[in-house]
Amino acid sequence: MNRISSLFGIQYPIIQGGMVWCSGWRLASAVSNAGGLGLIGSGSMYPDILREHIRKCRAVTDRPFGVNIPLMYPQIEEIMNIIVEEGVKIVFTSAGNPKTWTGWLKERDITVAHVVSSSKFAMKCEEAGVDAVVAEGFEAGGHNGREETTTLCLIPAVREATTLPLIAAGGIGTGEAIFATMALGAEGVQIGTRFALTDESSASDIFKEYCLRLNEGDTKLLLKKLAPTRLVTNSFRDKVEVAEARGASAEELRELLGRGRAKKGIFEGDLEEGELEIGQVAALFRRRQSVDEVMKELLEGYRRASDKVSSFLL
Repeated sequence: MNRISSLFGIQYPIIQGGMVWCSGWRLASAVSNAGGLGLIGSGSMYPDILREHIRKCRAVTDRPFGVNIPLMYPQIEEIMNIIVEEGVKIVFTSAGNPKTWTGWLKERDITVAHVVSSSKFAMKCEEAGVDAVVAEGFEAGGHNGREETTTLCLIPAVREATTLPLIAAGGIGTGEAIFATMALGAEGVQIGTRFALTDESSASDIFKEYCLRLNEGDTKLLLKKLAPTRLVTNSFRDKVEVAEARGASAEELRELLGRGRAKKGIFEGDLEEGELEIGQVAALFRRRQSVDEVMKELLEGYRRASDKVSSFLL
């Protein structure tokens, strides 16, 4: 058992990303029951909905699970109080300064991990007192770092910069990829895209099937003046590209994005006008699977990679 497994009390150091419109109680509980760490994605939930998901998750798993909280959430104080009231013991924070809430959470015996996209921010996490850091590379879906550092470059840089338990994220969807990040210094992985496309994900079936037909190059990092987001090709993305090419301001892009665009795409399945967020690794997969099937493949792939690499030694 390594530091990540020990920290969260899980069998395998595999964490399911807390993705908007994908990571409800069904997905989180399925991953936790399969030996990983499931995360409920609070970024797309009103406070009362989050409370409901926490309670439903606890009703179907007796294993550890957590909640992902974007620190830019408008009702952040209410969300944090719900975390405490409902007895959640693991929180992954993102999109904000870890110093803001880490101390408050740890005073209440909550384990805190924070998502970063650079070694500079990883060092800030250590200063803030977080328990683990998630280093997420450019390949990831959803919101991303402006640095555009790939996962294979980011992990060794963060490993050198901090002594914190390190979780790799971005472009990881196979056991072989898990093995590669571990070789570079990661002690666990956070997987988003692969779990977003499982049966238990709350994303629209239309969205899932569309993403399972993607090829290399069908996603692109855009909206850098707002919050960098990896988007799938569709009519909405075309409009964003045209706007950015002519130098649209952040305010213009915000107006184009409007409200509820990600819900329209991911949750409701509007393939033309929705904001379709998914990682580059989606292009590797062609069929829907359950969480149990994915976890089994991840473990088998890791062991296969380990055996293969050991045979290369002179």
